[in-house]
Amino acid sequence: MNHKKTEKTIFLTSSPDTSYQVDGKWVTGPFTAKNGFLERFKSACPANPQVLLVTATPDEEEKNKEMREYFTRVFEASNMPVKTMHLLERRTAGRLSKWMDGSQVMILGGGHVPTQNRFFHELGLRECLKDFGGVIMGISAGSMNCADVVYAQPELAGEAADGGYQRFLVGLGLTGRQILPHYQMVKDYTLDGLRLMEEITYPDSVGREFYALEDGSYILCRGGRETLYGNAYRIAEGKFTMACRDGESLEL
Repeated sequence: MNHKKTEKTIFLTSSPDTSYQVDGKWVTGPFTAKNGFLERFKSACPANPQVLLVTATPDEEEKNKEMREYFTRVFEASNMPVKTMHLLERRTAGRLSKWMDGSQVMILGGGHVPTQNRFFHELGLRECLKDFGGVIMGISAGSMNCADVVYAQPELAGEAADGGYQRFLVGLGLTGRQILPHYQMVKDYTLDGLRLMEEITYPDSVGREFYALEDGSYILCRGGRETLYGNAYRIAEGKFTMACRDGESLEL
């Protein structure tokens, strides 16, 4: 009989760290302390965790190598040195089960939502996660793909105008919340001649509920409860309202 602990602590983030760019080069910073994120994430993780990083770009080996090195530095800058950090991409996909068994922390990286979603399905990750007990951190697309039904907000040129583009996908089933990251960056974007929020996302929210998060805000899922921290907005039935502010929290 399998008595493996499968209780999960899940952080759904927009962007979890304080790194920034200077002249096109990244300066690595620690995980953000904003809205208590670093404190809560650190307390949820064991010392010297074994981390499994799952990419959103399974076929871009050089980019993935840089991402692995980047997150190793972010953990170190946060005074959370890792014991191991395995990178799951196309060429290492066969190691998923072994690496999951040895990991206490899983990071679902950011990128293009449909691309990552396809990779997750190829891995059978939704089913595999049922036996994973530990900490999961979604970042941007990774948070979006944690939903049971994912809202794949159009992102690339042509997607909004493409009648065949699938805006709703089967996700990992870790939450019912549909996340929209980087709201402070994308709120004024236009795509295919349409305003991303007002003319694409608001209409898509009829009969649904989305939570738009600013960087530094997150949803913590633990023990059957989901709590929103920081600046975030609720988009439902075509209407936009403030849900939570920095320094505050909201039980969902």
